[in-house]
Amino acid sequence: MTDASRVNIRILDKEYQIACPPEERNALLDSADMLNVKMREIRDSGRVVGLERIAVMAALNLANDLIRSRNRGEHLETKAKARVRAMRERVETALTSGKQLEI
Repeated sequence: MTDASRVNIRILDKEYQIACPPEERNALLDSADMLNVKMREIRDSGRVVGLERIAVMAALNLANDLIRSRNRGEHLETKAKARVRAMRERVETALTSGKQLEI
């Protein structure tokens, strides 16, 4: 990471300096903002106390969101593959029927 630059992020009123490649700067800032929002929600709910516990809960919530999103994507992909397969079979059947008529 020789071309890394320092990026300052703020999460729950604490400043952190992170090294990151320039092309990943915006993604880092977006990630930090998302984490900050999630941690504030958890802290403001009053059910979790302590920065470490809030961070763990935020990480678990974000990981759960990622897994759900991934599962939805896999479900959609499976449905799309099934539809394409059915369409291909219909086309092949139509082509086979057409060829039989020509002979």
